[in-house]
Amino acid sequence: MYHKTRWLFYLLFSFLLAGPVNAQVPGFYMKRDQKKIVLPFIDSNSLIILPVSINGGPAVNFLFDTGVKSNIFFSKSIADELEMVYSRKLNLVGADGKTVLSASVSPNNHFDIGPIEGIFQAILVLDDDFLELEKVLGVPIYGVIGHEFFKNNPIKVDYDNGLITFYNREALKWKPFWFREMPIELLGNKPYILTTIKQIDGSDLEAKLLIDTGANHGLLLNQETDDDIILPEKNIKSSLGRSLGGDLEGHVARVKKLTISGLNFRNVVTSYPEKNAYSEVLIKTGRMGSLGSELLNHMKIIIDYPRERILYKKGAKYKTPFKYDMSGLTVRVISLEEKRYYIHSVKENSPAQIHGAKELDEILTINKIPAMFWELSEITELLRSNEGKVISLELLRAAPGDKTKTTIHKVTFLLEKQL
Repeated sequence: MYHKTRWLFYLLFSFLLAGPVNAQVPGFYMKRDQKKIVLPFIDSNSLIILPVSINGGPAVNFLFDTGVKSNIFFSKSIADELEMVYSRKLNLVGADGKTVLSASVSPNNHFDIGPIEGIFQAILVLDDDFLELEKVLGVPIYGVIGHEFFKNNPIKVDYDNGLITFYNREALKWKPFWFREMPIELLGNKPYILTTIKQIDGSDLEAKLLIDTGANHGLLLNQETDDDIILPEKNIKSSLGRSLGGDLEGHVARVKKLTISGLNFRNVVTSYPEKNAYSEVLIKTGRMGSLGSELLNHMKIIIDYPRERILYKKGAKYKTPFKYDMSGLTVRVISLEEKRYYIHSVKENSPAQIHGAKELDEILTINKIPAMFWELSEITELLRSNEGKVISLELLRAAPGDKTKTTIHKVTFLLEKQL
């Protein structure tokens, strides 16, 4: 189901940022000298999305992602309209470890986020437009901002209130009241922490995990990185998320407990992706997996790259159970403007499949409410809400081989725990 999808893409490349101009260093800075700036972010499944203007153009949504080294722009056509200048081309490898995507490097760009600006920013522009993330997230996303945003200033993420705080570099010399502190390791411009995981069918793990604000899973474990990582007997084969390289496949299960230096998270829904060509790179980093927004949103966190630490405390969702889809449906967007949704996949023997829902059916109503009145995130939350809840769908189905001929089907089922 989408709410546990992992927006994973691993970019097997590196490129040099443009050299400093007039002794200024590329990075993100406050336009005025002040202690901190607080900005509301668009919260789609606890992902951090902010509107950003590039080179004076119209503001478009960017995902702010600690799991990515470089800034990325998904639309070559829009980049050309913004008159971006390109210095060279690179090939990228997608999350499936096989798909090769070409990109153009634009070395010097100005990013405007209201009271914050990014100067002399290099950005990778995909040569083929890739604007399909809105089908999965329900929010248009035009690019990703990675390490550059986090590298010089402490960044606080308040998932409870949908706020991000950009601090002056010297504003957090001491640990704020009630926050815990632990070191992070910055490896390849990405932050890692050490955790303890109590498995269901295996021994306890001392796990090095990536802090990945751009992934909307809870916990992800790469089995190929350690022989002690055991996929529980009770698991579901599933697509784990949409990426630049297509859908990432694997299994979903749970771990008994994840401990982050004093905070315990129980029965965490966990993704186990299949081994791919990127696995060797993961193994070399010593990384066993990652923490995504479905777990990070149970805390308030301050990511402090300059001091190589993370500060954290319990959030309002700390005791909220980790839920997984109880319908068997993966729902995606046909048209965001028209609020049209369709069934991307149906798990075999799931409640929805048993009662007649089929892949590619368009959803007309949900519990008698027209689809146009639903957000994708609301549909996701409904389908994992409460066991035994009645779900009634009105579906539009095209005839096999002739999309001009359609029929309407009504499907009713009860939500049932899958994990």
